[in-house]
Amino acid sequence: MEPIPVLFRTRRFFLVTDKMANSASGMAVNDDCKLKFQELKARRTYRFIVFKIEEQQVVVDKLGGPGESYENFMASFPADECRYAVYDFDFTTDENCQKSKIFFIAWSPDTSKVRMKMVYASSKDRFKRELDGIQVELQATDPSEMNLDIVKARAL
Repeated sequence: MEPIPVLFRTRRFFLVTDKMANSASGMAVNDDCKLKFQELKARRTYRFIVFKIEEQQVVVDKLGGPGESYENFMASFPADECRYAVYDFDFTTDENCQKSKIFFIAWSPDTSKVRMKMVYASSKDRFKRELDGIQVELQATDPSEMNLDIVKARAL
């Protein structure tokens, strides 16, 4: 297990003693993540993409084809590990118009390790900036916090 970064206060500065603190917030993003996201957004090649942090970088964990259901998407999240995901949600508005919104979901279950939660939380904004075109963000610690009814309500 790696040491937790410690802050030391000098007269006017705070120093971080461990380089992991910088790498957590500046997590590398594998080029495949950006490429697959562009394919989801522009060509609708995928319904969803699940990402994980592996060896100090964000990588693609699972791809869901255009015909995959929301239940298949929900089943892609491990019960005790954090993940990021994007989901291309199609819906009909109250005015009967067909629309689509791209959701970003930060999955951080209560049962995951504290260090893992910290790394995912500190890397989230940096990763989201790499994915241009996200329209709605959800944060979930339990499957009930991202069920289909909640997604529909957030889309409208």
